[in-house]
Amino acid sequence: MTSTTSTTTDSSGTTTSTTTTTTSTTSSGISTVSSSADIDWDALIEAAVAEKQLPADRIETKIEENESEIEAYEEMEDLLSTLLDAIEAIRGTDDSLLELDDIFSEREAYLTGIGGIEAEDALVVTCEAGVAVQTYEVTISQLALAQKVTSTVECTDSTADMGIEGTFTLTTSESENDPVEIEITEDMSMAEIAEEINNYTDDSGVTATVVQVSDTEYTLVLTGETGQDIEMASTDGTDVGVALGIVDEDTGEFSSVLQSSQDAVFSVDGVELTRNTNTIDDVIDGVTFALYQTTDDGESISVEISQSLSDIKEAVVALVDAYNAYREWALTQQETDADGGASEDAVLFGDSLLRGANNSIYAALSTVIDDSSMAVLGLSYDENNYLELDEDTLNDALLNDIDAIEDLLNFQYETSDSDLALLKRNDNMPSSFTLDITVEDGEVTSVLCDGEEGCFEVSGTRIVGVEGTDYEGITFVYTGEDSDTIEFSCSAGIVEELYSAVAKYADEDDGLIVAQIETLEEQNEDYETEYEDIMDTVDAYEERLTTLYSEYQAAIEEAENDLSYIEAILNSGSD
Repeated sequence: MTSTTSTTTDSSGTTTSTTTTTTSTTSSGISTVSSSADIDWDALIEAAVAEKQLPADRIETKIEENESEIEAYEEMEDLLSTLLDAIEAIRGTDDSLLELDDIFSEREAYLTGIGGIEAEDALVVTCEAGVAVQTYEVTISQLALAQKVTSTVECTDSTADMGIEGTFTLTTSESENDPVEIEITEDMSMAEIAEEINNYTDDSGVTATVVQVSDTEYTLVLTGETGQDIEMASTDGTDVGVALGIVDEDTGEFSSVLQSSQDAVFSVDGVELTRNTNTIDDVIDGVTFALYQTTDDGESISVEISQSLSDIKEAVVALVDAYNAYREWALTQQETDADGGASEDAVLFGDSLLRGANNSIYAALSTVIDDSSMAVLGLSYDENNYLELDEDTLNDALLNDIDAIEDLLNFQYETSDSDLALLKRNDNMPSSFTLDITVEDGEVTSVLCDGEEGCFEVSGTRIVGVEGTDYEGITFVYTGEDSDTIEFSCSAGIVEELYSAVAKYADEDDGLIVAQIETLEEQNEDYETEYEDIMDTVDAYEERLTTLYSEYQAAIEEAENDLSYIEAILNSGSD
């Protein structure tokens, strides 16, 4: 509120004071005069700043749109990565054909008891990937046992000092290690002696246990390894073995043998075998037998080593689930609103990257190998292109034609000469080509591919694809002694095609989705810099307007005051 006082004197000499009051309001530091100058400066500034800020607002909208796309692409990548994991479980994670990490290389042993024996109670069989599919008949005549000896000296307190001081050695009869030397002191109890012996078990092969026989009696038991005898010898001081009553002083033999050692005796396909352990891994390469119970006359165990059908089925189901989860999300990106435009959630509506991924995946699933399609697996599409699985068809194929399933799903190759073997493939193997291999003095000297040089290079017996060519990443080994022309052909299979299609988009290092996300993030960084520059200009502009309009306001107020003063003078003169 502003007050202005004026003084006038009439003809009689009387002086009169007149006060004029002007009311104003203040916003953002600017007064709005409500008398004759009723101007909303804040509104003027806001409108001008808003106009100036329009480019920044448009950039902010672009940033928000990019962030929405990034979020959608990240979800797409996550779903495709899950699909890629399911694919790799079937295909394997490595391009090397030596790794044997695909689902069809996994092996499982199926046991059947013959003659009434419960097979799983007597035998456990584990197999490494890639071992030969075969059936064996196993009988178990005798289990391997460990020698057990015990002390005969009376001990009423396992924690009391034994008063024995001496050094001895321990080992087992077939140990490859030197005997270990163990020192016992007078202040050691039976429990501490056992603990000291166990400190060297890894090298000696002997374990010590304190057994409580009764409330007032304890004994020390030494246990060796299966199929081996314990060997104990005094080397210095008191003979610890004799002092503990483990060794007979007169004979030097063990005083009390609880259990004698013995080897395992068993047969595989009628061939009798003996081992000093019940866990045997040196009979069939890649197969381990664990013996737990003997078989009686007329009893045996059939061991069928085969591909793991249950694991293969689970892998196919996981693939279907992963694809359908991606398909469900992809459909949300195609939804329209009531006006026919993209729905609010369809961030990637009409997106070329999404369209390309969908087309590539669909084409891969449509792969046909030797007139076989995914129908062999019991797979088909529903009306929304979700995959449906007929488990009965899949189960029947697994039981009766597992090779057809593998041929349909996984990478397969053939060569016209068995001396040439493929060790490693690349992600886009040419379907066929011819190798002209030249051998001089027993060594491979050159290789032509379809008559051309520069496709492969030679490294000993290995033929390696040259970097930068279509053959990069391919490795063969040639074991022939003569020059030869060899035809090579391969089929990718549904899963191999899927791998190439999905990895192209979802690879975490150089996939197209990662590249697109990086591009959008870089765009946003540039946008944010541009936005900040514009907003700095806008802020400076707003500050200038505020200062300028404040000056206008002050000038108007001063003019209003002068006007009121002049009016007062004029009014007084008229009287």
